[in-house]
Amino acid sequence: MRILLAEDDTRLGPLIVHMLKKQCHSTDWVRNGNEALDYAFHGKYELIIMDWMLPGLSGVGACLELRKNGFGGGILMLTARDALSDRVEGLDSGADDYLVKPFEFEELFARIRSLSRRFHLPVSEERTRYGPYVLDWNGHSLFHGGRRIPLTIREYQLLEVLMRNLGRVIPRNTLLERIWGTDVDITNNSLDALVRLLRRKLEPEQPALIIRNIRGVGYTLEMEDSSSNRRTLTKKS
Repeated sequence: MRILLAEDDTRLGPLIVHMLKKQCHSTDWVRNGNEALDYAFHGKYELIIMDWMLPGLSGVGACLELRKNGFGGGILMLTARDALSDRVEGLDSGADDYLVKPFEFEELFARIRSLSRRFHLPVSEERTRYGPYVLDWNGHSLFHGGRRIPLTIREYQLLEVLMRNLGRVIPRNTLLERIWGTDVDITNNSLDALVRLLRRKLEPEQPALIIRNIRGVGYTLEMEDSSSNRRTLTKKS
């Protein structure tokens, strides 16, 4: 399942991500309500696990905005607030379930399974099409014209982030966290080396996928039209 975690606790967040990935859930982590909205509107998530007390826009406010804008997946609210009025407010904001902190991971997993049955998840097609390229999220594979382009796990993770955010510049720190996590001491040199390896696999194809470096900021993905030698940022769905 594709899960978005919105949790500002820098100790609990990585632990939840780690445990969800051990359950074979593909998980992205954000730390405030505004980021949660941004990721939710640009990604295909079947479930959002939302902390109530987020910086900026609260979890309740984010739930209201998600439902107002048509998000149809499951929302599980995490909070230390366990009064009846709090539970009612959380559910009325658009959350489908409510888990009080501290919690046991066995209960979290059970509630995720329950929401999965309720929403018949995953419901979205787990592929992104970009011109002649197809990124298969379930198979962690990239295809071009029906031919599979072999990728390592980290090459796939890098390409997935870039393809999910076509036309956007992804900061270096974001890429480092999304690929290696927050509890690993990784330098920018490691990211640059990974980009070089991925480029070698992408650029021989026609039209080529180009990973462009925005100096001092991060990376973005473009597609080069071999006939006109122009680069486009058009995503085909």
